[in-house]
Amino acid sequence: MKIAIALLACVGLVAAANFHKSHEVKIADKAFLEKQKFLLEIVYRVEDPLMFEEYIKYGHKFNFDQNNYSHFDNYMMKFFEAHKMHSLLPKGEFFGALVKSHAKQARGLFNMFYYAKDFEIFKQNVAWARMHVNEAMFVYALTLAVIHRPDFEGLMLPSIHEIFPQFFFNSKFVYEAEKFDYEMWMKMNMYEKEYLDVYYKGHSQTNQYQTGDYMYMKDWKMWQWWKLMGLGEHWYGEHKFILRENIYEFNQDTKWQQIMKDLKIWWMPVDYTRDLDLYNAESKLSYFTEDLGWNSYWYYLNMDYSFFLDGTIFGLKNDRRGELWIYTVHQLLSRYYMERLSHGYGEIPEFSWYQQIEMGYDPQMIYYNGIGYSYRKNYYELESYGNYEMLDKITGFMRRIHNIIDLGYYKTTDGQTIDLRQPESIEYIGNLLQGNVDSMDKMFYQFWYMFAHMYTADVDFHQTEVYPNCMLNFETQMRDPLFYMMYKSMVEVYFQFMHYLPKYTREQLMMPGVSLKHVDVTELITYFDLVDFDVSNLLNDKMIFHEGKFVWDKSLYARQMRLNHKPFSYTYTVESQKAEKVVIRAFIAPKFDEFGRVISLLENRMNFMEIDEFIYDLKAGNNVISRNSQDFYWTVKDRTTYSELYHYVMLAFDGKYDFPLDMSEPHCGFPDRLVLPQGWKQGMPMQMFFMVMPYTAPAIHEQFSTFDYSYSCGIGSGARFIDDLPFGYPFDREIDEYEFFVPNMYFKDVAIYHVDTLEPYYKHKGYSNYGHFDYTFFHDYYTKQFKL
Repeated sequence: MKIAIALLACVGLVAAANFHKSHEVKIADKAFLEKQKFLLEIVYRVEDPLMFEEYIKYGHKFNFDQNNYSHFDNYMMKFFEAHKMHSLLPKGEFFGALVKSHAKQARGLFNMFYYAKDFEIFKQNVAWARMHVNEAMFVYALTLAVIHRPDFEGLMLPSIHEIFPQFFFNSKFVYEAEKFDYEMWMKMNMYEKEYLDVYYKGHSQTNQYQTGDYMYMKDWKMWQWWKLMGLGEHWYGEHKFILRENIYEFNQDTKWQQIMKDLKIWWMPVDYTRDLDLYNAESKLSYFTEDLGWNSYWYYLNMDYSFFLDGTIFGLKNDRRGELWIYTVHQLLSRYYMERLSHGYGEIPEFSWYQQIEMGYDPQMIYYNGIGYSYRKNYYELESYGNYEMLDKITGFMRRIHNIIDLGYYKTTDGQTIDLRQPESIEYIGNLLQGNVDSMDKMFYQFWYMFAHMYTADVDFHQTEVYPNCMLNFETQMRDPLFYMMYKSMVEVYFQFMHYLPKYTREQLMMPGVSLKHVDVTELITYFDLVDFDVSNLLNDKMIFHEGKFVWDKSLYARQMRLNHKPFSYTYTVESQKAEKVVIRAFIAPKFDEFGRVISLLENRMNFMEIDEFIYDLKAGNNVISRNSQDFYWTVKDRTTYSELYHYVMLAFDGKYDFPLDMSEPHCGFPDRLVLPQGWKQGMPMQMFFMVMPYTAPAIHEQFSTFDYSYSCGIGSGARFIDDLPFGYPFDREIDEYEFFVPNMYFKDVAIYHVDTLEPYYKHKGYSNYGHFDYTFFHDYYTKQFKL
């Protein structure tokens, strides 16, 4: 929650704020609150029947009158015809955003939401779809509509992991949540206390995994904290506070204390994927690849710049959507590679459709209809599916795009020639790789991306009934090691394009009169902390209504350990001969490969991850500039949970609270806690790069000039960027080391230290309060300073 501070978080490190700016917070009016209340209630327990009577009345009839829409296209007509013929994807079936037959229906439904002339028609359509359309398709289309409708700025849905926890947590946890019963829990809690009183009578409660100085744990992972506290994987009542990295902001809010005092909360420890049948080294990274923030970030990127949204109609061309998308993929792979190095793993394995996939994956998840997700064995051969027609289309696309880049131009079917030796042509390449509707020659290129994912999940061209598979939805793709291998092959196309662009010269890189003398960086420390994720949508408890209003009196939370880092800062010393407005950029990259060999700058440029950029007004002479990791424009803290958000809205709806539009972090931000890789206890050698360059205003719009940055991501505004330099500059092109090093650059060797937060539990002779959660564990972590 942000109080009088605006944090704009935008994807791909391509928009920036000149520090977080104080602003006058806008307060929601009654009309806004009515809309927000509707959006929060319509997705509550979305896989269950709709229980809100006021919305059931709206949902009896869908509005197909073309006069009620600002635009009515063929997709909307096809959706209407499919509805009449009862051929829509049934409720309860698996929905894949990257299944062609599903995507067409979802596009028609989205258009019905997006082009509704007013909120009443929108509300009627949403209520009808909630009752009659496939649940996941409904949420997919609704999310797109809420993000992209111009009149919905500031409105929000709960986080995707709160709407569908099944897509983010293992099946054991989902089962336990769905069968949770308050009365049964009370009885079991009483029986457990009696059992422990008898079991431990006459001897102290000691750690069951530890005898003397020896500790044994089967299949032990660092994130299985509950074993050291003597806790089981079942529900515990929460009587103190929910756990979140920014909980101190809420604890100081009297309104938050008011809404939480009557809310009954339970939590349960949650594990990540472990080696149960498929034994490979990748499971060691499951804490990272299955991180909720990591996966949600990729999901919302593909909602903001959905492949079927027209770049002209929705303004996405203003944001350089193609270049933005492929550059963001490149940055995510750079971050993943650094995490691999933390565990001694090397490069992301190469990918080929005709070679074995060494790393299998079992997601250990279950879809909300009760069907488990499919898994892939180690050393799997994709071509064994036998769908050679689809495979030929996929591999034919890759050959075609490699060929046109080598050729240097592309001639479209209408005779237009596109010069692929111009830097701005990366926009075309990015569009092709995403397979979006802005791709040149749609008939040749548009569906390759969808087919590639369908093939990995063994889905045919026009198949409708599909087995659940991680690769078919954006919110689950990044769990699978195959994702990183497959997308690495796309990023190689990006670097192939850059290979043909001329290297930057010393004159282009240099900023006359400006010298970056020194940069001091504070200690970089990572650790694992605990957080509570709201999974109340899994509740099967009876819904209570009082005087027509829903009473949200119970919430379930998943308590999980995850990677985090202490805030760090750096101080620039810059000398300038004159006062000048500049942009300062910061990157982080590995120093050595998995064998301890220095990675040359020529190769390592592909691994640099941009972590910060900001505008600064230099004065003539010496400038000392301080920057903190909490100032990063593109990162966010934990969002306000579903339970809290709903109670805030209802309090404001009743006139007892002023609801600020920046109540929660923007959906498009990267998790602040994942900026740094895990590192090593003794310090993992890394390097940082800093550069000062002249400020040049963007060609389309001045930053933030077309949207309110305090509660909007500005998707399609063309005002998200500091300048018009290529994303990733100066590492976007190949490097001539004789020309590259200039006075306005600075390289810095750093080390990332990892502190084991569980060490006190297995270092001593057992946890003194064994069998109970250790709240002192958070005494230092959950303060504003995050002290260790």
